[in-house]
Amino acid sequence: MTRPTGTGPPGSALGVPETGAPVVLRGRKFGADHPVVMAIVNLTPDSFYAPARHASADAAADAVAQAADEGADIVDIGGIRAGRGPRVEAADELRRVVPLIELVRAHHPHLLISVDTWRADVAQEAARAGADLINDTWAGHDPHLVEVAAAEGVGVVCSHTGGALPRTDPFRVAYPRRGAAVPGLAPLRPYLPDGDVDPRDGVVDDVLATLAAAAARAVSLGIDPGSVLVDPTHDFGKNTWHSLHLVRRTAALAALGYPVLMALSRKDFVGETLDLAVDERLFGTLAATAVAGWLGTTVFRAHDVAATRQVVDMVASIRGERAPLVAVRGEPVPSEASFPR
Repeated sequence: MTRPTGTGPPGSALGVPETGAPVVLRGRKFGADHPVVMAIVNLTPDSFYAPARHASADAAADAVAQAADEGADIVDIGGIRAGRGPRVEAADELRRVVPLIELVRAHHPHLLISVDTWRADVAQEAARAGADLINDTWAGHDPHLVEVAAAEGVGVVCSHTGGALPRTDPFRVAYPRRGAAVPGLAPLRPYLPDGDVDPRDGVVDDVLATLAAAAARAVSLGIDPGSVLVDPTHDFGKNTWHSLHLVRRTAALAALGYPVLMALSRKDFVGETLDLAVDERLFGTLAATAVAGWLGTTVFRAHDVAATRQVVDMVASIRGERAPLVAVRGEPVPSEASFPR
């Protein structure tokens, strides 16, 4: 559907932020009219949110079926907790995730499959089992992972951890302003002010520089730009102030030109902001999700699929990019030619 144009950013309607880049995976394209919901399904005993833990492939498969019914487009399968915990060898991670990937591919051919791993050998076997996307939440810790994604013809998520090592927590992390010293970011200046306008923009400088470089490398290896997702990776290598500020600066991330993924679901920055335990963070998560969607995020990694689906679809409709499913009140919308100028 078309929108009346105004004096907002290029490609936007009056007062509406610029549209985020579409996602292209397995030959399917998802644009702004269909925000992408990525369901979280973990084969781990210790994931931070208990309902996302599943003890067997069969139990996880039931969760995948429910997520599909609730409107998930992608299911993100994880075999190791992102945070601190008992060591899980690559062989153990593979034993957890590969049978589930094969099961999902066989029973849900319409679902896209992501595997949440930072290990290149796990990524390779997952791709060969049927995964469409490698969700590298630890920012290229294994430099061969993106090469595997390119060789196997699958997408990749480029993330930012500020140099934190896998399964570690941030401690007194700081990001000084880099501003104009960041190479290649001149086109983002409408979204990222120069000078010390806000000292918290230091984290945005670092995130933009890191993601731009990682995404450029992925594209140089032959991955379709639409299959290169960029994730600011809230909480990873960041404190709560940083994570909140990255939601505010979503438009700068979208201006990189790659589809933006945000994993906001029930994270610590939501819990600290509202002083809530993990099982009480849904409303705060959905508030952040709505803001991120309004500002150009394309993909939303979520524990609560049905609630997230409704929020992102509603935001897309408010932006003017998704038509209402039913519109029976009053007269049809006037043609674009009749909009006041």
